[in-house]
Amino acid sequence: MLSRITTLIIFSVFAFSLNAQDNIPQQQIGAKDEVQLLYRNEMNFGAVIHTNGFGFNFRRGKHVTGFMKRVLEIEAVSLKHPKEARAQNPLFENSKGYFYGKQFAVIVLRAGYGFQRILYGKQDRRGVEIRLVTFLGASLALAKPVYLDILHEIDPQRYIISTEKYDPTLHFSDNIYGRAPYFKGFDEMRFHPGGYAKLGLTFEYADLDDDIKAIETGITIDVYPKVIPIMATAKNQQVYVNLYINFLWGRKWF
Repeated sequence: MLSRITTLIIFSVFAFSLNAQDNIPQQQIGAKDEVQLLYRNEMNFGAVIHTNGFGFNFRRGKHVTGFMKRVLEIEAVSLKHPKEARAQNPLFENSKGYFYGKQFAVIVLRAGYGFQRILYGKQDRRGVEIRLVTFLGASLALAKPVYLDILHEIDPQRYIISTEKYDPTLHFSDNIYGRAPYFKGFDEMRFHPGGYAKLGLTFEYADLDDDIKAIETGITIDVYPKVIPIMATAKNQQVYVNLYINFLWGRKWF
């Protein structure tokens, strides 16, 4: 199903780009008595939600032509396994929720270079400008071992709880009390370098010429040379394909 959605988005974006060529010259002209200024620089911050997580990004852009911008992007997002399922020990009222079978919690850092091309310009200040965005860059997955609070029975009425790194051969649903503090295990971080590509459409709707308010949607692909062992109970991947939506705010200047 995901592959069908991915194919549809890619086909739609490129078809949209080709059909929009005749409309590009309109972007510099606003209402009949108003000409929009060309701000050569822009900076914006974004909040990202994607198929398997969420995060934030920063972009710095500069016009190459009136209709094309070079853009640098830095992004940090969480990455979940599609098979993650939240669990809780039903035998203890105060037990904490956790993800059964999860070995590593992953944060992905991306640094990329790309372009924004205007497909449709604003007809007036209350209009919407539509851009095609493409990025290529480096991706680094930071995999932190998952620690859990584990129950050890002293007698049928008494238990002690110890914090231990999750081990699928020792820890099961009946002796896991819940999640341990998130920052436990940061000193055991593993690094998985890779690369990413991004393709999307940006809809910019700010009323002011020097303001940026936009929504972007598209697809991101992360590729790693080795499998990232997020789950012990499910097959892990080297390639992650995610649909995303990005909410952007920022400023333009000359």
